Order: sequence, then C-alpha cells, then structure tokens
Amino acid sequence: MRRVPVPHVLTLAALALVSACGWGSSSDSGGERPPGAPTGVTAEAGSATSVHVMWNAVPNEPGIGSYEIYRGSTKVAEVRGSERMVDVTRLRPSTMYAFTVRARDAEGRLSADSRQVRAKTPAAVAADGSAPSRPAGPAGRAVGSRAVQLSWKAAKDDRAVVSYDIYQGTAKIHSVGGNQTATVVGGLRPGTRYSFTVRARDAADNLSPASSAVRLTTPGTDDGSATAPTGFRVASRLADGAYYLDLSWDPPADDGVVTEYQIQLDRGQPTSLVWGGTPPKGRATYSFYIGRAAGADHRVRIRARLSDGIWGGYSAERAVTTGAGSGATP
Repeated sequence: MRRVPVPHVLTLAALALVSACGWGSSSDSGGERPPGAPTGVTAEAGSATSVHVMWNAVPNEPGIGSYEIYRGSTKVAEVRGSERMVDVTRLRPSTMYAFTVRARDAEGRLSADSRQVRAKTPAAVAADGSAPSRPAGPAGRAVGSRAVQLSWKAAKDDRAVVSYDIYQGTAKIHSVGGNQTATVVGGLRPGTRYSFTVRARDAADNLSPASSAVRLTTPGTDDGSATAPTGFRVASRLADGAYYLDLSWDPPADDGVVTEYQIQLDRGQPTSLVWGGTPPKGRATYSFYIGRAAGADHRVRIRARLSDGIWGGYSAERAVTTGAGSGATP
C-alpha cells in the first residue's frame, strides 16, 4: 500500500493552528487538596550578588505547574514545574538572606511554605575580570541506579572560588559551595548514559571554562515502559476527500510538565511535536494529514521528552488502515 510520510518538523505556528482541534484534556483527578510543601530546600551563595536555591520535586497527581521562590515575604522568582533550582540575583554583598519555596499545581492551588533556609553573600570585591581556572581531574561513579557521585580538584582564582556549578549536558543542574570538591546528583534513571561537567565561579561572577566531561551510565535496566505515554490510540478519519490520523494518549508520569513529543510513522524519521505554551492537563489529542488513498496501512507510536531533557520510552505501536477506523493492535 502507498504510504505518505508526514513532514519531519512541525513549526510552532502550525501547532498553534492545530491546538484548537488537536489537544484535549480530561477531568481533574487531583481532588481539592493543594500540593505539599517542597522539601530538601537549600541555599548557597553563588557570588557576592547571587544565591543558588534548590529543592526536591513535589509529587502531585495533576502535575506541578510552577514553583515560586520567596526572599523573606517577597516573591523573587517563578520557574516551571520541571525545574528544581534558581539563581536569585541582584542581591547585596555581605548580607544574610532567607528563602522559602512554594509549589503551584496545574489547577492553580498553592502549597504552604517550605522550611526557611538562609545564605549569606560574600563581601564585594574590587574590579575583577579574571575567571577561575578550569576544575581539573573530574571523576565520578554511580551510587545506585538513580544517583551518581562526582568529584574534582579545586580550581584556582586570584581571589577565591565561591561556588561550583554542575552541568548535565548543557543544562546547569546543581551548585555547591566553593569549599566543596564533591557532590551527589540524584533524580536520575536506571540504565541511562549521562555526561557531566563542572565550572568554578568567583565572587565577581566570573565563570571558569568547563571541566572535561565525566560520562557515566547508571546501572539497571530501563525498558522505557515507566516513561512512555500510556493509553495510546490511533484512528483514521475522512475529511474533504482526504484521510487524517487522530492520535490520543495520556502523558507519561513525570515531575514536570511535558511539552515536547516525537511521533514516529512506519518506523521512519520521527516528527517533532512541540507545545508552544502551557500544555493542557490530562489526555492529549493530535491530528495530521496522511493522504487520499483508502486502505493504506500505517503503524504509529509516540514518545515524550521528559523534564530531565532525555527522551522517554516509546508508547505501544498501533496499526491503523485508512478508512478502517481505530487502531488498537500493538
């Protein structure tokens, strides 16, 4: 049977047109309770004018839409629900600050304050345009299937190193004080390869070059089933003499909000599907043109980019024939 491929890239403009007829939502299953208060909150001075605040993910059935960060009673930042840290900037040198974090779920309900944590910015320094040296000798090892321990040699600076930033690929994921040369990174997945680098920062916010990469694979297996979209269904639809495939699925369980998917048709090059705004909660739907021939056989599956930046597992693959309705065969 003749197969008509879909285009390999969908633009945000195109998706905006599809959103009115493509994405759906289900009824709220999260009840009336607000999310719990964030735990594991820490604060560490990143420079003379910034503090790095981190926290653990808050589990919640409808999903966490955002986290709000407060300095005292003043809200100073809000980040997406997939994020676990923020750099609070424009602070005063040699000053003690107190921070709390609150979670807001997909229904807009706001949690209680986290426990309050404090951090003191170091003293201001005279004009300093010299960055610290590159952290040398980075090393690491897996400590279970969901965490790794990283270490490095102290960087050198003409004044002092205030903090070290840890990157997973190109994303900053962690920060520790300048007196630390080791840390544990958690929240990882079994059987997954990761790449980490370290950069040193001084009180004037000068940032060193990245260390060489530490590449580690967490032990265990991950067949993708825990991170795959569920309830995936495909049906063909005739409209104005052409056939369309209507897809529907439940997003995978993830700490944050999933905004990007890949749709694979007939095991060809996946098509990127990017939600340009805040995705609706619950079951999602999407439709695309497939051609004018009746009786054409296709197989379709879908996967999501999770909040850690890594692609999750593919859904069950569904077979569908144009003109024959729903596809439910794995």
